[in-house]
Amino acid sequence: MNTAWGEMMSSIRRDLNEETPLQVRLSKLTSYIGNIGLSVAVLVLLVLLIRYFTGHTKAENGRSAFNGSRTKFDDVMNSVVSIIAAAVTIVVVAIPEGLPLAVTLTLAYSMKRMMRDHAMVRKLSACETMGSATIICTDKTGTLTLNEMKVTEFWLGKEPIDNSMSSEIAPNVLQLLSEGVGLNTTGTVYKPEPTSVPEIYGSPTEKAILSWALNDMGLNIDESKQSCEIIHVEAFNSEKKRSGVLIRRNNNKRVLATHWKGAAEMLLAMCSCYYDKKGVLKFMNEDERAHIGMVIESMAAKSLRCIAFATSDVTVTDGNEENHTKLEETGLTWLGLVGLKDPCRPGVKQAVESCKKAGVSIKMITGDNMHTARAIAFECGILNSESSLHNEAVVEGVQFRNYSDEERRQKIETIRVMARSSPFDKLLMVQCLKQKGHVVAVTGDGTNDAPALKEADIGLSMGIQGTEVAKESSDIVILDDNFTSVATVLRWGRCVYNNIQKFIQFQLTVNVAALVINFIAAVSSGDVPLTAVQLLWVNLIMDTLGALALATEQPTNDLMDKRPVGRTEPLITKVMWRNLIAQALYQVAILLILQFKGKSIFGVSEEVKDTLIFNTFVLCQIFNEFNARNMDKKNIFKGIHKNRLFLAIIGITLVLQAIMVEFLQRFANTERLSWEQWGACIGIAALTWPIGWIVKCIPVDKKVQT
Repeated sequence: MNTAWGEMMSSIRRDLNEETPLQVRLSKLTSYIGNIGLSVAVLVLLVLLIRYFTGHTKAENGRSAFNGSRTKFDDVMNSVVSIIAAAVTIVVVAIPEGLPLAVTLTLAYSMKRMMRDHAMVRKLSACETMGSATIICTDKTGTLTLNEMKVTEFWLGKEPIDNSMSSEIAPNVLQLLSEGVGLNTTGTVYKPEPTSVPEIYGSPTEKAILSWALNDMGLNIDESKQSCEIIHVEAFNSEKKRSGVLIRRNNNKRVLATHWKGAAEMLLAMCSCYYDKKGVLKFMNEDERAHIGMVIESMAAKSLRCIAFATSDVTVTDGNEENHTKLEETGLTWLGLVGLKDPCRPGVKQAVESCKKAGVSIKMITGDNMHTARAIAFECGILNSESSLHNEAVVEGVQFRNYSDEERRQKIETIRVMARSSPFDKLLMVQCLKQKGHVVAVTGDGTNDAPALKEADIGLSMGIQGTEVAKESSDIVILDDNFTSVATVLRWGRCVYNNIQKFIQFQLTVNVAALVINFIAAVSSGDVPLTAVQLLWVNLIMDTLGALALATEQPTNDLMDKRPVGRTEPLITKVMWRNLIAQALYQVAILLILQFKGKSIFGVSEEVKDTLIFNTFVLCQIFNEFNARNMDKKNIFKGIHKNRLFLAIIGITLVLQAIMVEFLQRFANTERLSWEQWGACIGIAALTWPIGWIVKCIPVDKKVQT
């Protein structure tokens, strides 16, 4: 547990159990709604009980339902139970039980559809959390780039060498390069037959260097492996950015050789000599060191990854090789430098621009040097001319690590690229961004990325190059390793969040209208127009079928034109308040008119009047479901033909309501309605469409509220 590996794995295993931003919002909303519903129910209960026991409640014969001691005990109990049932029903209607169902349906439906867009969701909550993301921290290799490395430049000493000049290089230098490439590598070369084309395995970087050595330079790696024995290996270290081997040549038992391979600028600082192509060993003065440094910078500026080779000899004087297992790190001899090109993926720049347009900041975290990282960031659109004016837009991991907590919090917004970073630098950045209130998404493919993937609000691992540890630590697996798919996940996340908001607006309209109409009717007349069975029926079809209808809306391009909601924007926005209040007021007004004037307007009995109220109320919700599809767009029918499930659910709801009214009179306390009465109910409900259109003309400040 005291090793870097142990520390990293322990950070992965700890269970964070953090609530997602949406879960926090929903908890507050349901608590608020529950308190209001309970308060209204208690108030209705008290009003109805007071009216009943004071003799203001009328029985069917027109007399007072309660006459003191002359009223039978059974009649009193039946009346009290009915009053309590009405109050309990109000609580049931007030609390949107369909909300968890709506959230789960939306997440499950989106999860299935996202598989088609190369994203496998491992945790359902990650879908909606991605919709709140304000920052994406992405790695470079394999995500922004193709991860198809190829050596495009080679410098020997301080001279550029092309493939045609390999025959001019001295044999002793070629031998050292062959040892440095063939022995200091984690890649392997396999030749089924001596004359067959060699098959190369390993990481993209190792494969590119081995391919260059075999095919371009014609180095005999097999001969080096046979003539040398590896004594000690120092694996690649993310902090030192290099790997090394200590070898013994079979033809010289008294001299051991050290070979280093890694970050060019770091190895250059460790060297004091260099070879020219004629095999002459020369001392490296400051001018020559500066010249090689400029070569490294110019290659990095062309977005090349610079890998250098260095060597040194160690003489065994005491005859004991065990005393020389530590590799020399000073006084090395510079062998050469290769530049590897990893081209950007097609469409990455457009995906980055799409995210930036959506208000989501992109930060690139890579192990490459400053110049290579800056060049790739410009190529992908993460950096532009404006951001390049900030000296702190590109920082190194060690620089970021050494900031104080206060400095880190101040500069974190400006940083766009972190180069030469370690896994813990990436983790530190994620923690700092979360402390600043951001919702952070992180992409990664290696085991070293696992802590940051676990710490982030949304961890996105790579499905092709990603390790199993990285995938297990992530919430979503990007199956094609492409940043374009990350932008698609962001689009789906916003769609999920938007669908949940649509259902909340629709459901609260039902709840507000039902609460107000029952409360006003109870206070004024001592009777509730919507019975317990009718309210529960409304609750059932609106919660389940309504949730299913609004949960299956697909993402549109308009979603990427909005700013991210982050952690602070309220779940019910000003636009939602505008829409639901307008519709609720209309429904309450219509139902109250029917409650107090319905009998005289339609010339019907009390029972038919109550059926008209119930039928109109349900139809209003069905028509309002169309309004809920587009919260801020006037054209509520746009794209409706693409959502056949929505249309099917509307049809099923209408059929069920007709059955409830026409065939289940005893169960639902309803009476059959004539065609004219059905037409009146539909006409009243259809007015919700023009009202919704007019209301959407009212301007609303859509800025993110903090």
